[in-house]
Amino acid sequence: MLELSSPPARRPRRNPSRTPRSATPGQNLHLRTPYITRRIPTYDLLGDEGLTRIEDTADRILAEIGIELRDDVQAMQLYRAAGAQVTHVSGETWRIRFAPGLLREVLKTAPAQFTQHARNPANTVEIGGTAMVFAPAYGSPFVMDMDNGRRYGTIADFENLIKLAQSSPWLHHSGGTICEPTDIPVNKRHLDMVYAHIRYSDRAFLGSITAPDRAADSIEMCRILFGPDFVDRNCVIMGNFNTTSPLVLDGVTTAGIRTYAQAGQGTIHLPFLLGGAVSPLTMAGAVAQCLAESMASCALAQLVRPGAPVVLGSFLSSMSLRTGSPTFGTPEPALGSLVMGQLARRLNLPLRCAGNFSTSKAPDGQALQQGMMSMMSAVQGGANYILHAAGFVDGLLSMSYEKMVMDMDMCGALHSYMAGLDVNDDTLAFDALAQFGPGEHLFGTDHTLRHYQTAYWDSGFNDDRTYETWSETGSIDAATRANQRWKDTLAQYEPPPIDPAIDAALKDYILRKKAATPDAWY
Repeated sequence: MLELSSPPARRPRRNPSRTPRSATPGQNLHLRTPYITRRIPTYDLLGDEGLTRIEDTADRILAEIGIELRDDVQAMQLYRAAGAQVTHVSGETWRIRFAPGLLREVLKTAPAQFTQHARNPANTVEIGGTAMVFAPAYGSPFVMDMDNGRRYGTIADFENLIKLAQSSPWLHHSGGTICEPTDIPVNKRHLDMVYAHIRYSDRAFLGSITAPDRAADSIEMCRILFGPDFVDRNCVIMGNFNTTSPLVLDGVTTAGIRTYAQAGQGTIHLPFLLGGAVSPLTMAGAVAQCLAESMASCALAQLVRPGAPVVLGSFLSSMSLRTGSPTFGTPEPALGSLVMGQLARRLNLPLRCAGNFSTSKAPDGQALQQGMMSMMSAVQGGANYILHAAGFVDGLLSMSYEKMVMDMDMCGALHSYMAGLDVNDDTLAFDALAQFGPGEHLFGTDHTLRHYQTAYWDSGFNDDRTYETWSETGSIDAATRANQRWKDTLAQYEPPPIDPAIDAALKDYILRKKAATPDAWY
């Protein structure tokens, strides 16, 4: 029993042997990592019976309905050689049916975890297992900010958004089509996009998937960057491929998958399922369809090159049944993402799902509420690669500069959340209470001083001051703070260094490719 006849003399609050915490918010150096290693368990929503019924339904879809394959004879031949039943429909369209268990057998060659190398080795990421990688939103034709409103994206916007992502320690991956640069011809913009990722970020990135030759260009630019031998032996780029739901694989998609897989590069495979439109509106049925389509797509990469990295994917969304509009950040798809996590683990494959989804048209409370609902389902469900982690608004039609700032700060908080909770003699902190005893504050205890730098997540964005202080300094809301933050970040941005000879070779490749083909705007 500890007895204190009188409180001991207080120690100074500042410990001269420690560097004091900076007055600048957002100091979380202890949490900065090239990717998150999860230290909390996944949330397993369904038991074995429910999961088995979903898997059985997916097998039934594949065996009885099948997948329609269009305009890719080589993909058809690969499926047929693997044992699938191929029925000619018309022209270059086939129905591919898979006996139960066939695709699971094919997928056994796919790695459960793989490395995607970045040009800066310190930013190389692991995908699969307990690793979790955050990447910005992908695919929006529009961008928006509080100064200029909603507008078509340009290459300047594309570069700005990459710079913002590179400047945040809470994203791990540069992403891909962070917005669509509509001021560059359709058939040539992929060259500028891949170059922007290489030049303005030193993280891993996604390549083009809109045509097989554009996929090939993306890989060739990586051979210039990393060296052909390194690319032949390692994954340095991935392509993000959507099936054409319901139950269709088109030739552009399958040829792109084959291009990446043949080069040993990674592919992400996911349906974009809008409940009630291209998938059942009941979530169990949507998940079964998602599993069937993604397995069929992933398997193609293994048939091309066994062992090629693949990521099982899901993009589940609900719909307003009154208007037919997609709704994002709703609870039912969040539940579906949890189940997809369980199914991916049963297949022993990495998972991509969910993200900061929202249908809000502004970086407001709706955007953040919907984004958190969706993002937490990915985190709790065990997703390994989370695209759309920052910037997603307007049902993915727009990329918001301000929401990207808000989302990146929240991604930082998730680093602390995913670190879990340690229980040991130090964290139980009996000595913190015992040092000065009852009725005495703990500011000056040894325990407080020892943990002062790392005790809590320190937001670099939130305003946690009192109402009075906030009011006296202008009553600035979150969106306005975010507007100023992205401008300050871009003003301070410095591109990571790159070998001038490699940079020159990339520019030369781009010039030659563009000169060889007339512009096409569709």
